[in-house]
Parts: sequence; structure tokens; C-alpha cells
Amino acid sequence: MSEKMATKPASATAQEEREKINRRMNRIRHKIMVLSGKGGVGKSTVATNLAVSLSQSGRSVGLLDIDIHGPSIPMMLGLAGVSPTSSGSVLDPVYLDTLKVMSIGFLIKSGNDAVIWRGPMKIKAIKQLLGDVAWGDLDYLIIDSPPGTGDEPLSICQLIEHPDGAIIVTTPQQVAAIDVRKSLTFCRKLKLPVLGIVENMSGFSCPRCGEVVDIFPSGGGEEMANDFGVPFLGKLPIDPAISKACDSGTPFMQRYAQTETAAKLRNIIAPILALSAEEAKNETT
Repeated sequence: MSEKMATKPASATAQEEREKINRRMNRIRHKIMVLSGKGGVGKSTVATNLAVSLSQSGRSVGLLDIDIHGPSIPMMLGLAGVSPTSSGSVLDPVYLDTLKVMSIGFLIKSGNDAVIWRGPMKIKAIKQLLGDVAWGDLDYLIIDSPPGTGDEPLSICQLIEHPDGAIIVTTPQQVAAIDVRKSLTFCRKLKLPVLGIVENMSGFSCPRCGEVVDIFPSGGGEEMANDFGVPFLGKLPIDPAISKACDSGTPFMQRYAQTETAAKLRNIIAPILALSAEEAKNETT
């Protein structure tokens, strides 16, 4: 048989990839993206602590980091340098207690290595992270996307059938809000539901007395939510404890679970937990 005849048509390969991804994703009840049109707003910090908080609530949770060029979740969770195990073409997620984690950061040799890939390579990697990782049965998969509206978030939206929606992270400043609004437009064009907006770095939480003092004009996230007619999930202050937790590789929601900031994070996940409650209600009716 000639090499040309033995090679599968591209359409057949694409169909196999699609079916493999669907098989993995069909075992996950809720797929939620964390997006922002602006870098530096603390999106990965929010995604990480949302996933940890959901896991603490007794749900089975996966956290997928698709920031190809700047994967920070391994360091935030104290998993830097960890390599996932594999069996054939199947990758096992890395565990943090019961939380399942996967990131491109686990697959590169050094944290100093630059991933210099064009769009097709990034899309291929995302397909593998969705289809080749043994996620198993999950209540939630939290997907941390890089800032902007480029290849990575677009690929996820196109590859996952019927994601539950997106959480948009912004900071109060107008310069951030202008870019973050583009994420909301992105969701509308792709018919991706917006579960809500989180205003991060909204005031400074004093480490001594706990008082929150506005150092930027606040309310930009809530105003944006009103303008677009989407839920406002809440405000998170600049809290030095969050920086300490991220740098030490200990999830903030584990190390500082009794703080006011942790309570605000738990309030933010309430509408997300409601997704599974609503699903359970529908299953019994």
C-alpha cells in the first residue's frame, strides 16, 4: 500500500480528535472558563482559588491552565517542577489533594523556557489537554485562559460542546475595564453565557486591622455588569496574604480560609454551586 493511501484524510483525523474530546468532556458536568481581556488583573489567582474553593465544598473539580505562554498555576499550587505520569497517549492529571490539575507548565523542561508557538501548535496542544488527559468524572472543570480573545479562548469555545459559561475578571481602573469589555463582546459573539463579573484588586485590605481602603476608583466591574446585563459576582480586595500564598505555593483558600477575603471568594462561588443544584433539581423532576 502506498504511503499516500495509508495516510488518513485530514477530515477523518479531525473527527477522531473531536470524538475523543467529546468522550472526555461528556464526563464533566460543568465546564467554566475564566477570562479577561486584560493581563495583570489576577485572573489566574481567581481561577485557582475558585477551583480550590469548589473542591473544598465537596465537589470533584479539575483545573486546566491553557495559558501556553505564561502558565502560572503550577507555581501558585506548589506544583512547579512536577511531571504528570502517562500511559501511552493518556496523561494523568497532577493531584493537589482531590483537585485535578493540568497545565502546559508541567510539560516544559524549565520554567525559564519560552514556548514559541504559532496558532496551529497552540490549538494542537489545547486539543491534547482536553482529549488526552484522564479527567474522569468531574462536577466542574475550571479553565484558566490567557488574557485577550485570541487562539486559546476561541479554541476552547469551539472544541467544548456547550460550556456552561465564563467568569470575567477585571480590576476597577478604566484602562482595564475598556479591554475587559472586549471579553464580554467575545462571549456574546460566540453565544457563551457570562456567569458573572469579578472585580479584583478592589481596594486594599489592611493586614493589621482588615479595613478595606480604596486606592483606585472602585465599582468599574459592577458598572460593566449593569451595562451588559450580566451578574456581578463581587469584589475582591488587594490582600497581601494572597501574594504570600501564591509565592509560597499554598492555595490562599487553604492557608487563609478564615479571612474576610476568603469569605468573599466563597460568596463568589455560590452562583457556580447553584449550577449543580439546579441540575440535580431538573434530574428529579
